[in-house]
Amino acid sequence: MSKNKITQVLRQYRKIHKVLGLVLVAFLTISAATGIFLAWKKKVAAIQPPTLNGQADELSDWRPIAELAEVATMAFHKAHPNHSNTGIDRMDLRPSKGIVKVLFEKGWWEVQVDGATAEVLSIKRRNSDWIEQIHDGSIISDGFKLVSMNILGVGLLVMIFTGWYLWYGPRKYRRIKRKNRNK
Repeated sequence: MSKNKITQVLRQYRKIHKVLGLVLVAFLTISAATGIFLAWKKKVAAIQPPTLNGQADELSDWRPIAELAEVATMAFHKAHPNHSNTGIDRMDLRPSKGIVKVLFEKGWWEVQVDGATAEVLSIKRRNSDWIEQIHDGSIISDGFKLVSMNILGVGLLVMIFTGWYLWYGPRKYRRIKRKNRNK
């Protein structure tokens, strides 16, 4: 490759790198900031309530799942009557901890219930869930999540390639220049 061709490619890549960087900066900033919070979610109770321990770690000693769900729902609606129309989104069984985490559809609430005794151990908000939705774009919509994560992924790959060439290109240019000088 000639010096002129390398110079032209470097100029094009610099433009691509600069424009793409400006386009991606908002996505990257949001993704990086929320990613830091998500990395700490198991360590900081304000982000995600700590997983408590129940009495039995054998599922055979547990109450039926339907009963645990009903206990969690009743406790949640009693503690937060303004959310009385909010149903269960999912249940996270933790046999090794002896508990089930019941997560509700609205408000990012979690109720932890002892699997063996059906005792409510905690009712707390899971801030990690809305942080994760901001992180991946699903807080806007699933369509936005799909588009934004693809833009971010492809954009980062292009940034890596153009950044590498912006580092490598001048070295190649200098090597050709030295070679021509020594002829």
